Amino acid sequence: MAAEPIVETTIPARLDRLPWSRFHTLVVVALGVTWILDGLEVTLAGALSGALKQSPALHFSNTEIGLASSAYLAGAVLGALFFGWLTDRLGRKKLFFITLSVYLVATAATALSWNVASFAAFRFITGAGIGGEYAAINSTIQELVPARVRGWTDLVINGSFWVGAALGALGSLVLLDTGLFPVDLGWRLAFLIGAALALVIFFMRLWIPESPRWLMTHGRLAEAERIVDGIEARAGVGPWPSDGLPRAKLHARRATPMADVFRTLFVVHRTRALVGLSLMAAQAFFYNAIFFTYALVLTDFYGVRADAVGWYLLPFAAGNFTGPVFLGRLFDIWGRRPMIALTYIISGVLLALVGDLFARGLISAQAQTAGWMVIFFFASAAASSAYLTVSETFPLEMRALAIAVFYAIGTGVGGIAGPALFGWLIDTGSRNSVFGGYLLGAVLMIAGGLIAWRWGVAAERKPLETVARPLTFID
Repeated sequence: MAAEPIVETTIPARLDRLPWSRFHTLVVVALGVTWILDGLEVTLAGALSGALKQSPALHFSNTEIGLASSAYLAGAVLGALFFGWLTDRLGRKKLFFITLSVYLVATAATALSWNVASFAAFRFITGAGIGGEYAAINSTIQELVPARVRGWTDLVINGSFWVGAALGALGSLVLLDTGLFPVDLGWRLAFLIGAALALVIFFMRLWIPESPRWLMTHGRLAEAERIVDGIEARAGVGPWPSDGLPRAKLHARRATPMADVFRTLFVVHRTRALVGLSLMAAQAFFYNAIFFTYALVLTDFYGVRADAVGWYLLPFAAGNFTGPVFLGRLFDIWGRRPMIALTYIISGVLLALVGDLFARGLISAQAQTAGWMVIFFFASAAASSAYLTVSETFPLEMRALAIAVFYAIGTGVGGIAGPALFGWLIDTGSRNSVFGGYLLGAVLMIAGGLIAWRWGVAAERKPLETVARPLTFID
């Protein structure tokens, strides 16, 4: 590394001192819309489960629906790892175009599925695109948003998943109406709509710049300076003197050796790795197991018609979106550790209580939906804080790969098995069996909250370079 050029710059401090501007809003919209797409995808997969079971071409069982959901998550895991690695090597901007293209093609292909194997394969590739998006997009947003609002911004962006969920729920009400579309056409149109939205998003992203922080670590200082000059001008504050700002001094390098990545993850920052893994695994099981099979619970235990599931998903989505919006400010004001612990533990306790009422048959479908609204008001903020934690507590040079690693491990441990497990539990027809799955999710969330309280990092309002010193920095 000593042979690489030495770079000295004020770029990180210049980005953090910026006031919120139209530039930041446009970045949030153009990149954060990824979560809307993911919400649309996941909700359609859940809301369409009844139609997939009734489809003359597919005729899925509950177990096959769970396995298809697991295929989507498996693709997301592998896609996150591969595209996350490329994001740190090739840049944020290139990858958020590549991953969106993968998603667009695969979700369109899903509409043409002819059997279980083809549907699962296309869902796998769709998941790979979305998994890669998580790494590329989270990295970019973290590196462009000022430190003082990083927590709230990240939580709201991740919470926008539920805007997509609401759109998916509304769309399912129309597309699953057999008076408007044949049973084997409505679900196909749903996936084609997702592809059309991705095409619009592709053009929205054309103006977004590469991350100046990524450019500076790769020796492209002049390009990074030009981008920051442009951002300052858009914010109405340029030219703005840099005298007195903290200066970063580093060895630029083209790539970070994998040995450095693993040593940083599992030796230097092994405690942070434990926190990140615990949070990601808990929320992945909690969400994927429950949400992917929510429609099956409604249809199998409450007798809700498949074409009416969307009405129950709308209030569920509302609770999930409002949680990060209203609680997000507290992650920057009160702090990361107390808020992460609070939201995780409350989510777990409430799930156990509502699950017990479900097991004893004491609540209706409407009452259970109201219970989910309250639970996921807190759980949505908790899940979003997991992504915030793993993206801000590891060094810049490996940020995207760190996000990918913990997303992959957490989803692999907690998410891939979850939908298949709950599909099997629902197939037993036993409320007590399903309640056992709910209890497992509750225990994982409470454990994650306790771990965050004990070992979490107080990253609120601090520059990324202070929270996690970049590997290339020198004194």
